[in-house]
Order: sequence, then structure tokens, then C-alpha cells
Amino acid sequence: MSTPLVLVLNCGSSSIKFAIINPQTGDEILTGLAERLFSNDAQLIFKHNGDKTVMAKPDAGHSAALHAVVEFIQQQPGLAEQIKAVGHRVVHGGEHFRGSVLITDEVMRYIDDCNHLAPLHNPANLSGIDIARKVFPQLPHTAVFDTAFHQSMPAKAFIYPLPYELYIHHGVRRYGFHGTSYRYVSEQAAQDLNLPLDNSAMVIAHLGNGASVTAVLDGKSVETSMGMTPNEGIVHGTRSGSIDPSIHEYLADRLELSIQQVNDILWKQSGLLGISGISNDCRTIEDAAARDHERSKLALEIYSYRLARMIASLVPALGRLDGVIFTGGIGENSELIRADVIRQLGFLGLQLDEGRNTATIRGARGPITTDNSPVTALVIPTNEELMIAQDAAHFIDQPTLATTGAAA
Repeated sequence: MSTPLVLVLNCGSSSIKFAIINPQTGDEILTGLAERLFSNDAQLIFKHNGDKTVMAKPDAGHSAALHAVVEFIQQQPGLAEQIKAVGHRVVHGGEHFRGSVLITDEVMRYIDDCNHLAPLHNPANLSGIDIARKVFPQLPHTAVFDTAFHQSMPAKAFIYPLPYELYIHHGVRRYGFHGTSYRYVSEQAAQDLNLPLDNSAMVIAHLGNGASVTAVLDGKSVETSMGMTPNEGIVHGTRSGSIDPSIHEYLADRLELSIQQVNDILWKQSGLLGISGISNDCRTIEDAAARDHERSKLALEIYSYRLARMIASLVPALGRLDGVIFTGGIGENSELIRADVIRQLGFLGLQLDEGRNTATIRGARGPITTDNSPVTALVIPTNEELMIAQDAAHFIDQPTLATTGAAA
């Protein structure tokens, strides 16, 4: 009998990553991406059996894209029948979820209750879950939460200096995100550093359109840059990251805006897009900076500086530093950002190897510091989809299990 396969759905704010994975071997039977959703350039890319298929879907949202994904799977002979579970990335689980869970109507209500904490992501996650449960009603569906990995943070890290009652009665605290990525990358980094995971200290930077940094001590999150929502911390693609909270009132007052309108500015019009004025895509900004576009150069300088400052600020949570790890789309591919950050962190002992840094892109993995660097910097491509597939596989034979131990 062939190994059961898992369909993994990772619905982001403007994209959907999807894959059919063998959870035992990690082999990807089919992979794909629905990108630039809600724009005229929206398209789906499928890779299956060595073939690449590109399907234009102008103005498609999550629902239309997901239906196209399911239709493509059903067109491949015998493939749909091999899928025995579906794993879903869910950004925010609040304090309710400490691990991956079998999805029920009650679980969906809890996820919906967290929508206000991740308004760009949880609704998209729920859309994927709702469509997939209707298409594959006979399969177990698993929710794997970005916030679960950070439940190990101590109170001194997750409690805000606000009236304590706001935490007790309203859940106002720091939650952290990208936990599935951090779980995978920390395990891989420990191997590359020749350290046992339970005796390691690393700072990991997950850099994509949403970006965060986490201190991982002995395999557990002890501090992270994102907070109650994914808009705390460093500079993001369209989000501001941490700013003076009184700016909200200032903008509302001066520009006669509602709180929602201010939030739209901070969530959708800020970050790399807001500074550069041209794009939230780091590749586009780097190209423009190379042509002396001043605001693009400034955007990159701000991004690198705030990232380096955040990495340095997390070291006290570890007590020592074995490695700095870059992952995510920008972390894995922007040699410019990595080089600038490492130079600013020279006081921590990092010494850039320019040749290694230039070569470590497009899926390449390895060190980008010199052999005699006291602290090693690594690039490790993340694999959230494999983590989700492995969590979902727990429920193939144990569909009544409440949680898995993997994400707890």
C-alpha cells in the first residue's frame, strides 16, 4: 500500500501556497502557488511530474483560486484518491490553541474569534478551510497555528506593560507568529551547527512580506518580535511594524480618519511600500535602488537597520548566541539585506563571507560567515508545508485526537 498523502493549504493575505506531500519522506508530489490575488495579474502555478502549468486568473480571490486548485488535482489520474488528510496553516490561535488540532465547527468558531487579531490572514485561512472541508468532507482536516510555537515564552516576554486586567479579561498580550517556520528551521539549524536542539541558542529571522525575528533557546521560543497581531516588530512589506502608539491618535486627529482608516494605513500602505513609494516586493526595491532611486535606497537602509537592531536586542533572552539564521523569501534570497545586517552585527562576532553570501540563494543552504567567525550565520530555506503535513498525518489514524504533541 502506498504512503498516504497530505494536501497542505497555506492561505496568505494575497497568495496561496499548496502542496501534496508524503509526510514520511517529505517528497512533494505536487506544488503550486496562487499569487497576486485580487489583482489583474493573479495567476496559479502548478508543478507536477516535472511539468509546470501556469493558469491566468485575473482578479481571482481565495475562493476562485482554491476551486481551481481542487479542479487541477481532480484532473490528475488517481491523485485525489491518495490524499488522506488536509493540513491548514492558521495564523492566529490566540491562547486557546497550544498545538495542532483536528478541525471541527467549534474550532472554526474559535479561529473566527481571532480574526480581529490577524485581519489579513485568519479570514483567508478560514476561507481555505471552509472550501476544502466541503470538497473533501470525508478527510480529517488539521489546523496548524503560527502562534502555537510561541506559547513557551515566559510571562516577562509576552505581557505588555499595560493594566494587567487587559490581559486577564481581554487577552491583550504578545502571541508571536511564523511559529511553524521557526519550529522547522530551528531543528535544521541545530543540525547544521552540530548542536543538540535542546542545548542551542539561536536568533532566527523569517523575512517575507510579513517579517519577524525569534530567539530560540533549546528548541523553544523565548522571545519574538511580533506581538498581539502580526504588525508589531520589524519592517514588513506593507505593514509599519512597531511605531509610537500615539501616532494612531495623531493621524486620526490631523487627517480626520477613523481608527479603521488609520489601521488600513498601518497594515496596507506602510512598510517597504510606504517608504519606497513603488512596491512591497524587496526584489523590485533592490532593482530601483541600484538605479539610484533614493526612497528605495532609504527603504532598504531602514529595513536592514531595524532588522539588525532587533536581532541584537533578542540576544539577552538567550544568554549566548550560537547562530543567526535567515529564512523566508527575503532571508533566503536577498544577499544585499543579509550582508548589510551582518556588517551591522559585527560587534557580536559575525564576519561575512561575501562569496558564500552571494552563492546562497534560490534554495541554497549553508553558512554565509567565514570559517573563523565566532558566531555563524546560516541561510536555511523554510519548509512550513512539511511541518503542516506531518502534523496532519497524526490524524489519519487518530481522527479523534484533540491535539498533536508536535506543535505544543
